[in-house]
Amino acid sequence: MDLVTFLVLTLSSLIVLSLWRQSSRTGNLPPGPTGFPIIGNFFQLDAKNITQSLTSFSKVYGPVFTLYFGMKPTVVLHGYEAVKEALIDHGEEFSERGSFPVIEQINKGLGIVFSHGNRWKEIRRFTLMTLRNLGMGKRTIENRVQEEAQCLVEELRKTNGSPCDPTFILGCVPCNIICSIIFQDRFDYKDKDFLFLMKKLNENVKILSSPWIQESHNQHSEFTLENLAITVNDLFGAGTETTSTTLRYALLLLMKYPEVTAKVQEEIHRVIGKHRSPCMQDRSHMPYTDAMIHEVQRFIDLIPNNLPHAVTCDIKFRNYLIPKGTTVIASLSSVLHDSKEFPNPEMFDPGHFLDKNGNFKKSDYFMPFSAGKRMCAGEGMARMELFLVLTTILQNFKLKSLVHPKDIDTSAVLNGFASVPPFYELCFIPL
Repeated sequence: MDLVTFLVLTLSSLIVLSLWRQSSRTGNLPPGPTGFPIIGNFFQLDAKNITQSLTSFSKVYGPVFTLYFGMKPTVVLHGYEAVKEALIDHGEEFSERGSFPVIEQINKGLGIVFSHGNRWKEIRRFTLMTLRNLGMGKRTIENRVQEEAQCLVEELRKTNGSPCDPTFILGCVPCNIICSIIFQDRFDYKDKDFLFLMKKLNENVKILSSPWIQESHNQHSEFTLENLAITVNDLFGAGTETTSTTLRYALLLLMKYPEVTAKVQEEIHRVIGKHRSPCMQDRSHMPYTDAMIHEVQRFIDLIPNNLPHAVTCDIKFRNYLIPKGTTVIASLSSVLHDSKEFPNPEMFDPGHFLDKNGNFKKSDYFMPFSAGKRMCAGEGMARMELFLVLTTILQNFKLKSLVHPKDIDTSAVLNGFASVPPFYELCFIPL
């Protein structure tokens, strides 16, 4: 047998094996597009806009469908009803973390974000208890956020109204707040150790944005110092980039829509004034500002497709049978941009969160922090940071764009994981 014949027979065998495995495992899985042997549906997705690809598939196959990444099935949940039914109504069954091989090679299944099973439950319980003991949800944490917001104002004043890229300095704020909780102290923005930490966090985000499909299994069950270290790293990673990106996007949108900024600043000056630092008690008296921040989070769709989940057991879901361990992707974008709940969802409009009397209106569709058992453990902290930092900035500065508002591009730059704003500069003009 010559080499060419051997290769052809080998490839043919692999294709047949792939098709057999795929058909034998689909059983009662939700329907979905037919994939290519071995590689599955990978090339049927637009890598630059996976969210739109999922929306297109949902129009054909419904709100629950199956895609194959390689030879492994992934169930996709699209729309509020499907996401809520899985992550909230069947929260326990859908609480496992889906495969994230790039991270698993680094974290070894440890930490709070990417761990599994009982280890995840134990470390999450421990983390929440420890954070509460360190002041989470108490006035002490609010004081730390207020202090950091004032430090930010002083740094922004040093720009003297000159054009600047806010990326680095906005990243320093949530990172320093976490430092003040974990280490009980903050850092100067030019501190060498702090700069090194920021550098490593940025590198982690780049790793996180790498493709998800490789295979790796590395299991450890012991609770160790390494696990604690990775958990702390998770807190920095999850709590720094997400909040700083949201802040950066918020400033861009506020420049794009000066009429929104004017209403927010009027409310700030009416409720808080110019000399007192904003506090969380102010939020209930500032419905428009609260609505603006919610709309920023809804509009930017920071983590469009959530982190992958997996089912903890064989589960019958909408007359389909999803086998234990199957990866599940919940499209948060499809919830945050649901036109039934948010008229004109592609438009930035704080009115999406206001009733006819101008009062703040809650929405069950507001899921930027995910939902269910695996929702972000730092939601309360993030919401506090966004409110206090944005109100403090707008209390002290006028945001001046370098281009006309109509020429500001707010289109997200997708990096494989999160939606980030395009590069921009602005001037912080003291009020």
